[in-house]
Amino acid sequence: MKYDFTTILERKGHDALAVDALGEPGFPGLPEEGWSVIPMWVADMNFPVPPVIQEHLNRRIRHPAFGYFEPSEEYYSAIVNWQEKRNRVSGLTKDQIGYENGVLGGLMSALTVICVPGDRILVHEPTYIGFRHSLSNAGYRLVPSPLVRDGDGVWRMDFEDMERKFREKNIHAMIFCSPQNPSGRVWTAEEMERMMDLCRRYDVYVISDEIWSDLILTHSPVSHTPLQNLSEEARQRTIALYAPSKTFNLAGLVGSYHIIRNPRLKAQVDRASSLSHYNSMNVLSMHALIGAYSEEGEEWLEELRQVLSRNVQYAVERIRSEWDGVSLFCPEGTYMLFPDCGGWCRKKGITMEELLKAGWDKGVAWQDGRPFGGTHTVRINLALPYSRVEEAFDRLKKYVFT
Repeated sequence: MKYDFTTILERKGHDALAVDALGEPGFPGLPEEGWSVIPMWVADMNFPVPPVIQEHLNRRIRHPAFGYFEPSEEYYSAIVNWQEKRNRVSGLTKDQIGYENGVLGGLMSALTVICVPGDRILVHEPTYIGFRHSLSNAGYRLVPSPLVRDGDGVWRMDFEDMERKFREKNIHAMIFCSPQNPSGRVWTAEEMERMMDLCRRYDVYVISDEIWSDLILTHSPVSHTPLQNLSEEARQRTIALYAPSKTFNLAGLVGSYHIIRNPRLKAQVDRASSLSHYNSMNVLSMHALIGAYSEEGEEWLEELRQVLSRNVQYAVERIRSEWDGVSLFCPEGTYMLFPDCGGWCRKKGITMEELLKAGWDKGVAWQDGRPFGGTHTVRINLALPYSRVEEAFDRLKKYVFT
C-alpha cells in the first residue's frame, strides 16, 4: 500500500484520551504490570492521518498570524465536491452548509429548533452514548426504539414499535444514526423510505448523524444513501450532520458541519447555532478538512477501507470460532464491533465486570457496551494496525475466552 497503516503509534503523552485516560473513573482499567496497552475503546483511529492533511496544516502554520477569519470558498467547494463524489448528492450549495462544533453540538442546535426541553425524542437502541448524555443534560426525554436482530443476525428497525411510540407518545423528532453506531448497520434505501413514511405520517423531523458515512467496509455489498437523497419530503424533514473527524482521525481539531436543504429550517438552525457566540470554526480545522477532502485524501481513504475491512473480517472470524456463546453481527460500516457475551457469561458463571476486567488486566482496553444499550455487550475498536488486532485477540483467547 502507498500509505502507512502498519506503524504502531506511540500515543501516550500525546494528547490521546485512548491511552491517557486509562485507569481513571469511568474509563477502562490499567493493565497488570508487564502488559502493553492496546487501545480498543474510544472511537478514534490508531493510524497517522493522511500526509496531505499535515501538508495543508503546515502550510497554514508557516504564516505567523491566526486572527479572525471567515470560511473560504475552497472550504465550501471541498464539501460540495466530496458529497457529490462520495454520496451522490447533487445540487448542494454553499448556503445549505453550516459549521458545528461537533456532531453533538449540531444535534443540540437542531433540537433547540424543533423541540422544547421535556419533549420526547425517539432514538434507536443500542445507541451512541453521546446521544444519551446530550439529551438528558438538555432536559429532553429519550424514548428508545429497540433494534432487533433477524434470523441471520442482522440488526433491523422495528417499524411497528416506532409507529406505536410516535403515535402514543406524541413524538415529533428522532435521531437517526446512519451508518448505525454501535451496531455497524448500513441502512438500505428501502428501510429508510419506510422510516420516512412514518415520519411524514406523524410529522416527525429527523436529525441524521452521518458521521460514519465514508467508512463503508469493502466486504459489504451495500452503500451509504444519505437520508436527504431519498425524496423531496426527506430533504424538507432532515437535518444531516457530517464531519471528517471519524474518517480522517481529526476529532481533536473539532470541525463538523450540517447540511439542511429546507431554507426555513436552515435559517432557524443557523440562528440557534450562533446564540452561544462560541460555535465558530478553528482555522486549522478548516485547512484540515480541505486537505482531507482532496484527491489524495480520497486515495488514502480507499486504502483505509481495505485495512478496516480486513481487520473486521479477521476479528469476526475469531470471535465466531473461539468465543463460545458470543454472538455478533459483522459490521457493514464503521470500525466498531458490538458482540453480545451473554451466553459466555452465563456458561462460565461470571459477570460483565469480571469479563471486562479480564481483558483490561491483559492490556486489551475494550469498552463496556452496556451504556450503549446492550446488557452483555462489549464495544471494540478495530482501527489499529493488523498486528495489534492479532495480538489483542491472541491475548483474549489465551487469558479471557479460555
